[in-house]
Amino acid sequence: QVQLVESGGGLVQAGGSVRLSCAASGRTFSTYVMGWFRQAPGKERQFVAAISWSGSGTTYADSVKGRFTISRDNAKNTVYLQMNSLKLEDTAVYYCAANSRYGLELSAMRYEYWGQGTQVTVSS
Repeated sequence: QVQLVESGGGLVQAGGSVRLSCAASGRTFSTYVMGWFRQAPGKERQFVAAISWSGSGTTYADSVKGRFTISRDNAKNTVYLQMNSLKLEDTAVYYCAANSRYGLELSAMRYEYWGQGTQVTVSS
């Protein structure tokens, strides 16, 4: 069982930056692939980024490639999402998720554990 708690969201101006953190409980954090997803009002949950258990592999949605960076610190049981050059369309609730069975999956269905989400609002 893994419990995930996101933090770091808030209000930021377009073009600005914010870093999200996701703290995980449990001793097996380093064995999980971790992902970030987002959901805007009235829209489906959308894949953002994922990172392998070791941190050596990452994948990103095309919409955030070159602007967002996912990383992890297994010693701290934490995964991060550095978000730069933010756009209005990045406004959403951001969720971190853990996946123990699959690789760098883009499908939310492959992730077993989810955090409660943190709101990121980008203003003009």
